[in-house]
Amino acid sequence: MSVVSSVLVPYASYLRVYEPLAAFPEPERAHWARYAGRARIPTAQDELRRSLADLAATPPVAVPVHESADAFVAEADGVVCVCPWRTRLRGWLALGELAEMFPGPVLDAVLPPVVRGQAVADHERWTERNPDARPWIRTSVWQVPVRWFVLFSDEEREYEPAGGDGAAPVLRYRTPMVQARRRLARALKTLRDSVDEGPLTEGLVDVGRWLEEFHPRALVELDYAGLVHALPAKELAGDRSAADVAEGIAALQAGDTEGAGEAYGRLAERWRAVRDRQFAN
Repeated sequence: MSVVSSVLVPYASYLRVYEPLAAFPEPERAHWARYAGRARIPTAQDELRRSLADLAATPPVAVPVHESADAFVAEADGVVCVCPWRTRLRGWLALGELAEMFPGPVLDAVLPPVVRGQAVADHERWTERNPDARPWIRTSVWQVPVRWFVLFSDEEREYEPAGGDGAAPVLRYRTPMVQARRRLARALKTLRDSVDEGPLTEGLVDVGRWLEEFHPRALVELDYAGLVHALPAKELAGDRSAADVAEGIAALQAGDTEGAGEAYGRLAERWRAVRDRQFAN
């Protein structure tokens, strides 16, 4: 087993958008059409291993030199949809968030200032040439943001327990873009009518702007990914976070602040327990 493959899966969740081939201009559309027909398509685990390999290099590679030509592939109502990895763009965006996650000395040890400085300069030059670029994937570490659950219903929950062959459990939600936008708009209206502007409202506005960048026939996916390893099997199987969020919003809409508080309390306690594990010895 290689050093990279033996590293534990980071406890991260992902919000992804899969767009139909028609959403891409040529020649990119032709590339994705050929790509989707491959016998084996790389998985999220493959993407993770490649990223870890870059960080294990000396000096570490903070952001890939070239953009990835890989994607995740899914089917929505018989239409092939792809979610480009855009690993280089996501690396630049993640680099900007590291200062909030790690103390200065720790960050300098992981990624020396000269490495980060070069990556920032590269990103600035690239952005000047690609001002409208946006990632198809959003990442969150040690949690699933509440605002992401707003996009989905409990009926769209897909859960697969750990397999006897050692396969990790899977917990994800998938919904058509039109449904995601509709739910977000309704939730945003309810919050603005019921409570003061706050982080949840601001977060929903941000997600809404991001979703508007994509094709209306796209597919939206929330994947617990590495977080399945941070939750005991029983808790993972019983996790109905999207249902709790929907219940809380419905209670607010009905003027039932007590019911909304109870739903939010369940959600907050569940994810507080997960985040606490981040600092467990």
